[in-house]
Amino acid sequence: MKIVFATNNKHKLDEIRNILGEKFEVLSLNDIDCHDDIPETGCTLEENARQKAEYIYNKYHCNVFADDTGLEVEALGGEPGVYSARYAAVKNPEAESHDSEANMTTLLRELEGKGNRKARFRTVICLILTPHSHFTLFEGIVEGEIIPERRGGEGFGYDPIFQPEGYDKTFAELGNDIKNTISHRARAVAKLSNYIKTL
Repeated sequence: MKIVFATNNKHKLDEIRNILGEKFEVLSLNDIDCHDDIPETGCTLEENARQKAEYIYNKYHCNVFADDTGLEVEALGGEPGVYSARYAAVKNPEAESHDSEANMTTLLRELEGKGNRKARFRTVICLILTPHSHFTLFEGIVEGEIIPERRGGEGFGYDPIFQPEGYDKTFAELGNDIKNTISHRARAVAKLSNYIKTL
């Protein structure tokens, strides 16, 4: 089955392709020649995922799924959440958006003096298949904690400071092979894959 993943993020594409395997031909936005600035104005992960999937479906009439992922930190009331990719810019308008280093620095600063380091990554995927056009949502969650300093060189985003529950290493230390079996995105994609296989 050919299916478009509404992203050009190489990290995400590689992760998804590895998880879904050879049964699905996963296309990026570049592969369908889409260079639009897709709206992402929702207040929740669910809204953003649906907004992106519907935009691509309505324009290209193809099988599509889109995701949105947030890091939710308990002591910060669920922040950065839907603003995870641009957290530094939310806290400081002069900061660059989508700057992982700045985002991690901002988060660690916000957590200074707080004993509770509990956090979770949450991914929501919205799937729309032709010809039905109705959407289905899938959620994946991994619990863990934010450690005080960066560790590890793999992964992306907040991976160097997120240590999943049951492990003594961060996502960035565990490496992609292990991460792809336990991550929030892996869990959401597994639900997506199982659903597609029943159709």
